[in-house]
Amino acid sequence: MTKYGSFPGTRPRRLRTTPAMRRMVAETRLHPADLILPAFVREGISEPVAIGSMPGVFQHTRDTLKKAAVEALEAGVSGIMLFGVPEESKKDAAGTVGTDPDGILQLALRDVRSEVGDDLIVMSDLCLDEFTDHGHCGVLDSEGRVDNDATLERYAEMAQVQADAGAHVVGPSGMMDGQIGVVRDALDQVGHEDVSILAYTVKYSSAFFGPFREAVGSSLKGDRKTYQQDPANARESLRELALDLDEGADMVMVKPAGPYLDILAKVADAVDVPVAAYQISGEYAMIEAAAERGWIDRDKAIMESLTGIKRAGANMILTYWATEVARQL
Repeated sequence: MTKYGSFPGTRPRRLRTTPAMRRMVAETRLHPADLILPAFVREGISEPVAIGSMPGVFQHTRDTLKKAAVEALEAGVSGIMLFGVPEESKKDAAGTVGTDPDGILQLALRDVRSEVGDDLIVMSDLCLDEFTDHGHCGVLDSEGRVDNDATLERYAEMAQVQADAGAHVVGPSGMMDGQIGVVRDALDQVGHEDVSILAYTVKYSSAFFGPFREAVGSSLKGDRKTYQQDPANARESLRELALDLDEGADMVMVKPAGPYLDILAKVADAVDVPVAAYQISGEYAMIEAAAERGWIDRDKAIMESLTGIKRAGANMILTYWATEVARQL
């Protein structure tokens, strides 16, 4: 006791005395089932290709993608989100390969479903940016602007071919107005009522997407500020949320995660559907780069970042560390 005055008998430090005590009273717990692994599959390669700005992450061949899916399943990860990287020569203004039943993403979906069945949730990114020669998430009008409603027609086709290929969940990520309603109707019209929609409800126009552009071989010209959200805004996130739920979203997502934990908390407080958060490429790259230089403890930083996302309200976290972390847990 100090001789300089007194304070109440409650001492919060009593509950921090040992690792066992801290573990017992922890308010937030990570579990392998919280985690979803984003994975890239690239057409026309015979060996995995390292992504320079994302140490430890690769563009997979179809065979190594199947292996990565099995490893994730065995580690206890709940799902895998697939992104397709076509040959450059196959890109066009409409992203045609994105709706080709024999396009790289659809082939990969079939591959992974044949490998893991229903034991791992197979998710598919539903967007055109990987497949267009201009790199935007939709088709362009005569003045070079993203045409919202024409893009929705393409999304409807994508949803149908991805579901046919075996996706349990489709993730419309282009931030087009009305995309969830159109995708839901398109799926239902062809008998895919059981395919779920993970809505990329809150997706900011973020500088942290940089390494992802390398990962998918992006051909982006310009930026996506006319359709992705302005980082300065919060209220419009809840407007987007209300619209997506009204249109039939089964799950909703906030992306990026770390810089927008305040938004994630608002969304989690507002809904009664599962909430996902995507710890994106730039978040991954910063921790890996700082750890490589010896500036931070890599493993502790990874766990702390994921715990923060879970604490803010995420039920599911998409992270490139999913399999590694699941094994540790």
